[in-house]
Amino acid sequence: MQSAFSSPRRDPLHVAIIMDGSGRWATHRGLPREAGHRAGADAVRRVVEAARRLGIGTLTLFAFSGDNWHRPAQEVSHLLRLFEEFLQGEKERWAVDGTRLSVIGRRDRFPPSLCGAAAAGEAATAGNHGLHLRLALDYSGRDAILRAAGRLHTSQAATREVFAQLLGEATNGGAAPDVDLLIRSGGEQRLSDFLLWEIAYAEMVFSDRMWPDFDAADLEAALREYCRRDRRLGRIAAPVAG
Repeated sequence: MQSAFSSPRRDPLHVAIIMDGSGRWATHRGLPREAGHRAGADAVRRVVEAARRLGIGTLTLFAFSGDNWHRPAQEVSHLLRLFEEFLQGEKERWAVDGTRLSVIGRRDRFPPSLCGAAAAGEAATAGNHGLHLRLALDYSGRDAILRAAGRLHTSQAATREVFAQLLGEATNGGAAPDVDLLIRSGGEQRLSDFLLWEIAYAEMVFSDRMWPDFDAADLEAALREYCRRDRRLGRIAAPVAG
């Protein structure tokens, strides 16, 4: 699918989103935080469909960080069940519409049923060539870099390329090009240990919209802002002739 939004490489964009604000969205409405997470799952469905329609190449969504294990046990259990239900419920849709799923991050701390749902979703969509949807679960950018560095056994001349490849392997085979645009919802302005290697030259857009309210219009607005940026990637602009 052709897209009006492209990177300087003329490849389809890699957009990453820190989906923040679901718990606060619920609290402000007098609802339990779990209700906010379920509303956030609906926002994921909207944004994935919008990304596919807009011709985005890769969409990486930060759903659960390595530090989220420190939340109350009841909330963590609810999130794990929600992830499993979401993966099971969306698998067939993605298989049909061409979306390819990768679940990046650790899996050794998840219950077997969630690991199975992740593997089943990846297997069902492995042959697709549309949107590459990467869900970051139990993900830490620092941890991914450390695990990739531990696998690095090559000459210095090839370090950068090989390291990038190993970084993809360290996140369970979900390798992707560098991030072009990083979006964070919820009004906070920090990276929270997300894709620290891949965002080296990413443009960043911070939205005050709480994640359950985030929709296609918000994604398009962030993409328009991206297109207004002057992305020199460390270079200087070419002189204007005449």
